[in-house]
Amino acid sequence: MKKTLPNRLKKILFIITIIGPGLITVNAGNDAGGITTYASVGASYGYKMLWGLLLITFSLAVIQEMNARMAVVTGKGLSDLIREKFGVKLTLFAMTILLIANIGVVLGDFAGIAASLELFNISKYISIPAVSIMIWFLVTKGSYKKVEKIFLLFTFLFFSYIISAFIIKPDWGIVFKAMVTPTIELNTGFLLTFIGMIGTTITPYMQFYLQSSIVDKKLSISDYKYEKLDVYLGAFWGDAVSFFIIVCTAATLYNTGITINSAEQAAQALRPIAGQSAFILFGAGLFGASVLAAAVIPLSTAYAVCEAFGWESGVDNNYKDAPAFFGIYTGIIILGAVFILIPGISLIKIILVTQRIAGILSPVILTFMIILINDKNIMGKYINNKTQNIISWFTVIFIITLSVILFISPLFSNF
Repeated sequence: MKKTLPNRLKKILFIITIIGPGLITVNAGNDAGGITTYASVGASYGYKMLWGLLLITFSLAVIQEMNARMAVVTGKGLSDLIREKFGVKLTLFAMTILLIANIGVVLGDFAGIAASLELFNISKYISIPAVSIMIWFLVTKGSYKKVEKIFLLFTFLFFSYIISAFIIKPDWGIVFKAMVTPTIELNTGFLLTFIGMIGTTITPYMQFYLQSSIVDKKLSISDYKYEKLDVYLGAFWGDAVSFFIIVCTAATLYNTGITINSAEQAAQALRPIAGQSAFILFGAGLFGASVLAAAVIPLSTAYAVCEAFGWESGVDNNYKDAPAFFGIYTGIIILGAVFILIPGISLIKIILVTQRIAGILSPVILTFMIILINDKNIMGKYINNKTQNIISWFTVIFIITLSVILFISPLFSNF
């Protein structure tokens, strides 16, 4: 026993060093736009969409595992593999749309930083410059290990939503019943909100960031079973946070008939109903989510674009060795910060348009991924099994169907 205990401890510590990319990727998806979407789901429809969130969690876990497997088997990022398999033209198409979509998401996240601290009476003209410099300095002057540790620390702020839910004390019997009872309302509002929930759970940037960060972390096939644990844990933890956000607003705002249009409105509305503690925790969660995403999404974009065109990338490099990588990262942060500081600017239309672009791109990227991971010349014996292919193709078809509904529904709104 004395000999085996240290070995077990070493194994546990080793597993802890592997865990990181999966948790960070999914938690960054619960950004300002994601929190707004989930809060709106709960406030507008109560617990009626929880069953959909449960189903999409399994799809997310399968897709993230595919990313991890491609990363450890090939040692290459997703953009790199797309370029090699499909050529420069399709890669350029994917990168252009990804860049537009990600910039729009970053604008929303910087807006989330400003809004979360304005809840505590801190002006955006103080918060945005300070956070922007912090994010930039962290990535450009640090190593991958240091950056990952700080990103992981920000994920702990998501516990605030879990604590908030227990402070509010919903009827858990009703909550769990809704999770296993599919409910559909055949009206435009319900369908569009449901589409928004699915779209914010599986986003294009996640696939690029996860695979690139695993490569940047220099994980190999020997680390695969531990990284698989990381992505599964990340998928279920990320959607658990989404679950508690929906529960928070469903148990309070939905029951009182209060509707919201943003995450900060949700925090403000919670104060008179659920108390000061819930307000503070919800606001703290919004801040942590926005900062994490404002750092990760520009990083995801820099990884993707540089890999697509064969430019040097990676946090462990310095600015001279990877000028395009750090240049793209810096440029997106500056753009996001400057836009938010423009007096009186409204970003709602920009965010809505870019979310739709992201929705179009998701099935395209997922299709690329499924083709790549079933190519024996690339993956060898690590190709998908039948179950993985069924789930991944079903996810692609489901998202395409939802996207089509999203675009054609306005045509029928006047009838």
